[in-house]
Amino acid sequence: MPQFFFNKRLIVLLVSIIILVALIGFSLNGRKTITWPEQFVKDTVGLVQSTAHKPAQYVADFFGSIEDLKNTYEENKVLKKNLDKYMQLEADVKDLERKNKELNERLDKDSTLRDYDPINATVIARSPDRWNEAISIDRGKVHGVENDMAVMTSSGLIGRVVDASQFTSTVQLLSSQDRTNRASVTIQGSKNVNGLISGYDQKREALILTGIPHSAKIKEKQKVITSGYSGVFPQGRIVGEISDIESDNYGLTKTAYVKPAADFKDIQDVTVLKRVEPSSEKSLDEEEEK
Repeated sequence: MPQFFFNKRLIVLLVSIIILVALIGFSLNGRKTITWPEQFVKDTVGLVQSTAHKPAQYVADFFGSIEDLKNTYEENKVLKKNLDKYMQLEADVKDLERKNKELNERLDKDSTLRDYDPINATVIARSPDRWNEAISIDRGKVHGVENDMAVMTSSGLIGRVVDASQFTSTVQLLSSQDRTNRASVTIQGSKNVNGLISGYDQKREALILTGIPHSAKIKEKQKVITSGYSGVFPQGRIVGEISDIESDNYGLTKTAYVKPAADFKDIQDVTVLKRVEPSSEKSLDEEEEK
């Protein structure tokens, strides 16, 4: 009996091996079609893969987006920092260019001060209620500043010293309404015309030039410079240009309005013009020659 069961099991094993080999051979014979069990298994596996792939891809894309967003934030942070540095650098460059331009203009003006030594100064005070009247500068008698010295910016004449202390001075502006504030000037042209700065029109923001003969041929945009006749302002200092011309009621004289070359609203650095006096050595040499 046991021998029978043993032979039966052996026969089943051999039949199973033969069927398995047959199936393997059948699957390798280059079939163009597959059986429905194979189709079922294949479709089931594909569906499971497709179903699992989408959530996995979504999760991967989500974490990838977070990483990209983090990288973008760090890059923007660096770019913003560099932009702030660039803006500050641009501001510093513009400020240096402005200062360099002002210094060059002042040097150009200084080189033409024939009989005057320049004393450079800075505005330290300006009263709001007397904005068009006067300014205070950081140079005084110890620096060689004296009353009635002319004062100008790199753009043009602005006024004269009226009160020199030891270390500071007060400058009366040409825009002051003081009746004693006068300046003898010349209108440049084919034929120069002399006149007198005798006031300031706040509405027009222009100096008032009077004493012009009615027959004088003048026009707008002509330059106005100091004549040097007053003894305070040196000759040839630019004052401004004519912006408007009017005749008086009697037709005897003309009044011109002069737009100042200097910006009276923004005065920071100025130059005081000190008259040059002959040195003692030069005087002695001249006496010996005589």
